[in-house]
Formats: sequence, C-alpha cells, structure tokens
Amino acid sequence: MICLFEQSEEIILASASPRRLELLSQVGLAFSVQPAHVDETPLPNEPAKEMVERLAYAKAVAGDFPGWRLGADTTVVLDGEVLGKPDHEAHAQQMLGRLQGRMHEVWGAFCLFRKRDGRTFVQSHMSRVWIVPMSADEIARYVATREPMDKAGSYAIQGLGTQLVSRVEGSYTNVVGLNVAACVAAMRTLGIVGSSPDKSGSK
Repeated sequence: MICLFEQSEEIILASASPRRLELLSQVGLAFSVQPAHVDETPLPNEPAKEMVERLAYAKAVAGDFPGWRLGADTTVVLDGEVLGKPDHEAHAQQMLGRLQGRMHEVWGAFCLFRKRDGRTFVQSHMSRVWIVPMSADEIARYVATREPMDKAGSYAIQGLGTQLVSRVEGSYTNVVGLNVAACVAAMRTLGIVGSSPDKSGSK
C-alpha cells in the first residue's frame, strides 16, 4: 500500500461499518474503531441532506476521545422520500421494486470533531445512482443472499449489488459509505494529514 500523505494525529472512526473501515484502510490512514450508538430515526419532514449531516455530527461527538473522531452517515432518497435500512426481507423486496429501472439519490455526510477544542468540520455530498430493470424473481434472489438487510436502500454497490447498478454520477465511495477524496481533503484543511516530504532528493 502506498500512502500519499503523512498523518499527524490518529483518528477514531465512530462507525461499525466494515465498508467505511475498508475505505479508510485502503488509503493508509491510521485509525481505531469506536462505534457510536445514536438514534438514527429521521425527524419529521427532515431533508436528507440535513439528516445525514445531523447524524454524522451526532456520531462524531458521541465519545470521550480528546482527539479527532470521524462520524459518517449515508441514506438513499427516491422521489424525495428517505429509504433507510429494510426491516425484513419483504421490505427489502419492496424497496428494490421501487428502485429498479430508475435513478435515485444517495446522500452521505461526514463530520470530523476534536473534543479537546470543539473544532468541527461537517460536509455532505449527493451521488446519483441508476439501477437496472429487475424482475420480481431477480429481486427475490438478491434479497435471499441477505446482503441487502443492513444497507440503506437494500443494496450494496460494492458487493453482489454491483451488478444492479448501471451508472453512478458523483462520488462512488460516497455511495459505499464515505466520500474518501472529500474526507482526506478535509483532513488536509484541518492539519490532520499533510503531503509526505519528497525523500528522493529531487528538487
């Protein structure tokens, strides 16, 4: 693995998501995992952008670590309606039945919070995803794999669900669970990471 930056402080990932853990590991960040347990119920008439920003912040501040904590949240929106995680297989089939053959939005947000001085950075992003047309039988077979059961919108773009996606507009990693490029850029702004010095001796 080639790490493109030097890191000045360790980060706590306030998430149990294996997808976010893998994304951060892929770019060489040093971090520990301390999942935050917050109520993720949407507020009445809450826009998706405001919801993911609120929950990312709530997760980032839910801990005693004095340094930087990273909270994140992702949701799927169809026709202005937030589609969370399915409650059961029939619910997952119903969600996918609505998404198939159409475009939907994926809203994601992250929050970097440092408890010792309260410094906070929150940012959200929207990606558009097109799902291929599917028959009821195809949907049922995908749901039977159990992959959709803990995923917003009932699919995993990085798993078996990749075959359901015909097009993505915007950040792909935002759909997975974290806009990595934007998150690393924010870490540069905050001084958490910086460019590695040139050790080759070139000028």
